[in-house]
Amino acid sequence: MKNNGYRVKQYDEPVKRYCQTLSLKDNPELISAYRKAHSKEQAWPEIREGIRSVGILEMEIYIEGNKLFMIVETPLDFNWDEAMKKLSTLPRQAEWEDYVAGFQQCVKGTTSDEKWQMMERMFYLYD
Repeated sequence: MKNNGYRVKQYDEPVKRYCQTLSLKDNPELISAYRKAHSKEQAWPEIREGIRSVGILEMEIYIEGNKLFMIVETPLDFNWDEAMKKLSTLPRQAEWEDYVAGFQQCVKGTTSDEKWQMMERMFYLYD
């Protein structure tokens, strides 16, 4: 699939995009378990609902080896800091973050916003 590209959702409004990165522990068994934890069958519904409830329209995570790359699409008026503060207080969010910390190169007890590192866009083709 990766050589065929991925379809991008169309919105009725302009959106903005945030890109972040995070490293997993370099252990194939843990990486496999992390992938399963994010599958539609095993992902916690409260986490998916919480992401949407703070105003995030779409979230994608890509993987290469133990490196993760996340794309978050939001409305133009989205406030990242406010949304992440609210997200961290939602039901089961802290429990989820502690659970996935076992797979990630991070300290247990940190929020999603503390773990994922925001990336800077250094090039784009469109005007």
